[in-house]
Amino acid sequence: MLRVAALCLALSLCAPLRAQTTTPALSADQISAIDRFVNSQMKHRQIPGIAVGVYSRGQMLLAKGYGMSNVELSVPVTPETVFESGSVGKQFVSAAIMMLVEEGKINLDDSIVKYFPNAPEIWKPILIKNLLSHTSGLAEYESSERIGPKGPFYLRLDFTEDELVEKVEALPIDFKVGERWDYRNTNYLLLGIIIHKVAGKFYADLLQERIFKPLGMTSTRLISEADIIPNRASGYELHHGELKNQEWVSPTFNSTADGTLYFNVLDIAKWDGALYGTTLLKQSSLDRMWAVYPLNDGKPNPANYGFAWTMEPMNGHKTTQHGGAWQGFTCFILRYPDDNLSVAALTNLAGGGPRMLARVVAGIINPALMPPKLTAIPDDQPALAEGLKKLLAQLAAGEDVRRQLSPELAAALTPDETKDVQSELKDVWPPDSLVLVIRKPLGSGVGSCYRIRKGDHAMLITYGL
Repeated sequence: MLRVAALCLALSLCAPLRAQTTTPALSADQISAIDRFVNSQMKHRQIPGIAVGVYSRGQMLLAKGYGMSNVELSVPVTPETVFESGSVGKQFVSAAIMMLVEEGKINLDDSIVKYFPNAPEIWKPILIKNLLSHTSGLAEYESSERIGPKGPFYLRLDFTEDELVEKVEALPIDFKVGERWDYRNTNYLLLGIIIHKVAGKFYADLLQERIFKPLGMTSTRLISEADIIPNRASGYELHHGELKNQEWVSPTFNSTADGTLYFNVLDIAKWDGALYGTTLLKQSSLDRMWAVYPLNDGKPNPANYGFAWTMEPMNGHKTTQHGGAWQGFTCFILRYPDDNLSVAALTNLAGGGPRMLARVVAGIINPALMPPKLTAIPDDQPALAEGLKKLLAQLAAGEDVRRQLSPELAAALTPDETKDVQSELKDVWPPDSLVLVIRKPLGSGVGSCYRIRKGDHAMLITYGL
């Protein structure tokens, strides 16, 4: 799952392969460079532990752990260490849906009302493929006010599937189906329940039977705090710069289909290998998952999103990728299919920054994939930068800025959240410089990424209106 951020501030097609070759074994210099980079990121971000997996068409090139799996017991991270998947788990749900499509049990053009007959009339145009691609228009059940103590989805309570559906059916529609793209965990919560209705078994049991067991993914399974899980890592969060254990949630919200799995870098190698062939799915199904879903106007959605995968070109190279965050864990799987290279980065810290970590590791192995150095670009909307400066100055001073925000963001910006943002800013505010380095679509709006620098300290902030 991906928690809704308290502020819109973020710190910090698979084509046919040209050749059926694999990436050569890593050199000692490459491994040493990866070690230095990962250790520097751990120190900079205060990450307790990281596992890195590097693969070439499923062949393991590197599986290595860094730091602590459990800080209290001083247990080190190893390749066997089990992390939580967050929304990376959605890609397994997408694959299960495509299996049922191949068997004729589900049609991508089915209205979801077929599976939820008591749903409101406004749901009729929403199709299975709209859930898969986050174009349904359904509201986010995991917004801060809805999962809080007074919300209908309070994370410390248990609910049945029928109760969850009833609560989702009462949510508003945020936009007309297919008109926009907006990431919604609600979509995959419903897909898991649809799998249960169609297959006659709980979605996680189907994943175990049809994907994990056949591939030998012996450490991949549904989250359970009650079960004894060998090599399970602990999840952590930073509060005012101090490391804390993850917050507890009920078994219900550790079992929904929007991202509640365990896995490790060893199992991800088997998943990566399976995606290069037709062991699990026909090539046509894989191609559909990796095709950027179009909006009603026929244009690709601005996130380059397919079915639980993003196809964002990097340095002119095709990728299939996805990240996840849940309960003090963050992870990222980055695949360069034409380059026969994949990288998985798993951390046990909320906000661990695995996406950039995976990109740099790929760049160490293949310099053509190294993220370009960010340089200042012309800013044709200087008023945005001025607005950001004003907001950050207020946050750095610990001021209450909620009246300037939308009601949802204002509700999310609790006094504790304000203190956390204030703690993040202390090393860079007031800044020596604030410059625009990236401007691109962000959800249904536009995101402007600024680099803030003060002395030796730097921070990237994406500011969205």
